[in-house]
Amino acid sequence: MLSQTNTQANSLAIPAIDNKLIATVAFAALFGSCLLYFVAFAHSDVLHNAAHDTRHSITAPCH
Repeated sequence: MLSQTNTQANSLAIPAIDNKLIATVAFAALFGSCLLYFVAFAHSDVLHNAAHDTRHSITAPCH
């Protein structure tokens, strides 16, 4: 007697990425980059030093 085996393909459900989420993440990244850039060139020493230290912490070139 031959035995039959039923095989089922297990599918991995990948959640769809919402366009609203992509736009929010892109806006946040752009806003953060602009904020860091403009604060870096501020005339206030406190703001400039904070941006300078942040750039060093993310290993971005600044000199």
